[in-house]
Amino acid sequence: MLLAAATPVAASAAATGVAPVTTLAPDSEARWVPFELTPGNQIRFTMTLDGRTVTAILDTGVSVSVLAQRYATEQRLPVHAVGRADVIGGTLPVGRAETATLTIGGLTRRGGTVIVADLPAAATRAGLAGEATVDMLVGRDLTAAYALDIDYRTRRFRLLRSGRIPFAGATAPLVIAPDRQLYMSALTIGGVALKPVIVDTGDGAAVTLGAASWARTTLGPPATSTISYGLAGAVETGLTIVPRVALGNAVARDVEVRIEPAGGFSDTIGVAGRIGSGFLQRYRVLLDPGAGHMLLSETGAAAVERSTSGLLLAFAADRLRVLHVMRNSPAAAAGWKTGETICAVDGAPVTRASLATPAGQWPTGTAGRRVALTLCDGTQRTLTLRAFY
Repeated sequence: MLLAAATPVAASAAATGVAPVTTLAPDSEARWVPFELTPGNQIRFTMTLDGRTVTAILDTGVSVSVLAQRYATEQRLPVHAVGRADVIGGTLPVGRAETATLTIGGLTRRGGTVIVADLPAAATRAGLAGEATVDMLVGRDLTAAYALDIDYRTRRFRLLRSGRIPFAGATAPLVIAPDRQLYMSALTIGGVALKPVIVDTGDGAAVTLGAASWARTTLGPPATSTISYGLAGAVETGLTIVPRVALGNAVARDVEVRIEPAGGFSDTIGVAGRIGSGFLQRYRVLLDPGAGHMLLSETGAAAVERSTSGLLLAFAADRLRVLHVMRNSPAAAAGWKTGETICAVDGAPVTRASLATPAGQWPTGTAGRRVALTLCDGTQRTLTLRAFY
């Protein structure tokens, strides 16, 4: 029931404003920023913008930090149109707004600008009712001059001076691409080196590859399908589990890999793909492009959670809505359709509280289990779960 979001924005969308001055406090190492890992695997936290507390997502997949159009309108901020930006799902119009002060942990920026764009709920809230509204995406322009230490296990991050090595771990290359102004590294899948790949903390998926890059691995067609949500809407991708993925000298087993259609976002901007938080959360991660590397220390994160139903769902009010029916799945074989709604599971009404119980995890339940589902039109169906990818 997770919706992944990735939101790279072209650096060319930025416009000049008041020259920013960014400083890091002497005690920045002690200024950890607590975060929530959202249902979509995004790093959500609070920061201050011009003296107000705002909710943000840490998103190294955006080259210039993005402020929600809704927030700019509510605060009556002057916004100047600057064109369009490339994002997952297509392009969208963007503007520019000047800021006085931004503060994140030990980092303070005075002056400068942010991009202003629509941040749809599907791309930032995983489609679940009650999730905090996101005001901002914090991107490369605010973090790349420093080392970004993300501890997924304890749910906190901090900004350090570049060159610091606060923990031991495997290493992988990391640079800021001069043309795209994004964090870039490389992967090895199926014995094939793939580069460049964007390191994108705002992408909830594990690894996403362009069609051409996936073809180079000769691992065959993807086993099933899924959807991702970007700022410009939903994109259907292939989905499979790869037994071994190497990032530098870190080796991960059983990694979920999404494969974009030909001509998708990765192909469009000329990269091999993306590494998202779905992969990074296996580790404590240090991103330090100034030093040319990233560090990864394993945390013993749980194994990949696989769907056994084939239904990707979103909760709203008192029902579950089908967002996507995964190819070759039990749901596909049973004739389920996108847009259908479920109001009861095994006779119990669907509620937000019920989704948090073990019974509410039925879409990824044990193979062989039979689940009785009541559609909101009164139709009764039974779905038998099985492993299919």
